[in-house]
Amino acid sequence: MPHYLFVTGRLAETPLRRILEGIAPHVGFEYSVAVMPITIAALITPRWLARRLEVPEDVDAVMVPGHCDGDLSALEDAAGVPVLRGPRDLRELPEFYGEKAERSDYGNWDIEILARIRRADELPVDEILDRATDLADEGADLVLLEGSGRPWPSFAELVEELCDEERRVAVANVSPLDLLAAIPRGIELVCPANEEQEEAAAGAGCEVIVQGAGLPDDDLAQKVDKAIRRGTPFRVDPGLEPIGLGLVESVTRYREIRRRWPEVHLTMALDRVTETMAIDSAPLHTLLVGLCQELRVGSVVVSQDKAWTRSAVRECHVARQVSCWVATSKTPAQEVEPGLLMLRDGSALEFGGEELDRLAEVLKDPSPRLFAEGGRLHAVSAGKHLESDDPYDLFDQILASSDRTFDTDRAFYLGYEMAKAMTALTLGKTYRQDEALNWGLLTRRELTRLERRALRLARQRDGECEEARQYFEEDDFEGPLGESAE
Repeated sequence: MPHYLFVTGRLAETPLRRILEGIAPHVGFEYSVAVMPITIAALITPRWLARRLEVPEDVDAVMVPGHCDGDLSALEDAAGVPVLRGPRDLRELPEFYGEKAERSDYGNWDIEILARIRRADELPVDEILDRATDLADEGADLVLLEGSGRPWPSFAELVEELCDEERRVAVANVSPLDLLAAIPRGIELVCPANEEQEEAAAGAGCEVIVQGAGLPDDDLAQKVDKAIRRGTPFRVDPGLEPIGLGLVESVTRYREIRRRWPEVHLTMALDRVTETMAIDSAPLHTLLVGLCQELRVGSVVVSQDKAWTRSAVRECHVARQVSCWVATSKTPAQEVEPGLLMLRDGSALEFGGEELDRLAEVLKDPSPRLFAEGGRLHAVSAGKHLESDDPYDLFDQILASSDRTFDTDRAFYLGYEMAKAMTALTLGKTYRQDEALNWGLLTRRELTRLERRALRLARQRDGECEEARQYFEEDDFEGPLGESAE
């Protein structure tokens, strides 16, 4: 049975031991706890720890807090055993160990994402190139350039530029002459708006999407049979209809096409649903991609034109990984992928009233630490545990119980953190002071108070961000900076 050494600070020792006592027998490991001479575990850095950590001989690995950012190689050399980085919140340890085996084969997918750029023939070339790069970075496999059907003089050169940048290109509603000129430059797929465009693309040997939207079933079947006889590559898009306007019937049509032609490559334009209703798009994308996985639809078309679909590509990229994992493992993906949980967290982690009272007893710092638990806001400092369901009332309590003057910086900081804490209470999210709320794949990391202080000091010395980062990493946390951050 492996033996892990868990590193922590003085404040987190008791809750860490309680959590380890519960999960160690279940997961299957022995453990020791190394309490470092520092109050807050989040302030530990690899270089600081390498000079202080003593590792017993029977330890197989060292587990450091998730906040211990930076290169761990020097720490590993000093420890003589592997050093692992745990979660940033010790309350996540049960989930951290529970997910390891479940997620070991997670991350594969078998659905392509085509990201649509509408009115591309009206956009500057540089903007198209930039958008194509952004879409690829977010997970798109092909960029789908949609024109207006009018002549597009610079189209062939644009396709060539995109291919030179290693972008895969699909096109929609481009005139036959422009198609014939641009297909040799690297177009992979054509989504025709009429029969002339379809014939031009197929005649040049390019893969074509056979469109079925608005066609009777018999007419679509004839088009599929014609494509099969033609012998050139093709995909079939039976046509997805908006919610309330034929959605069920259109999904049934996909199922019938799959039954009749088991090996035909199907594609589904998800934006026909997600852009026709003003609703958070992640749940819709996840549901539709899940349907595609079961129906073996090999590609989806998405658009990010609407305000509520601006993260469509990222949502579908995560959704296709989840659906592929479920189809392979035959297991519901209840806790496999947290990125699609944006509005609410899977569960709100809490310390509990007794732990907050204990924290107030051991703290020596008069600066309040904020918590959002049990439907209330809490401010804990040396000897004080204040609480309220109203941030204004809590702030009044803090002012009344403190003999310190709050400057504008400190007041702004507390106000900002209380706003985040109140948002967490409202939505049932976990609040961690000095950290961004978890918005799933939309989360934007925030600088911690310590990092902001280091950056401010570096700027005062006319330094740049890199100098601030160096200052942050090298600080021993034993001087004024460490004391103020504590």
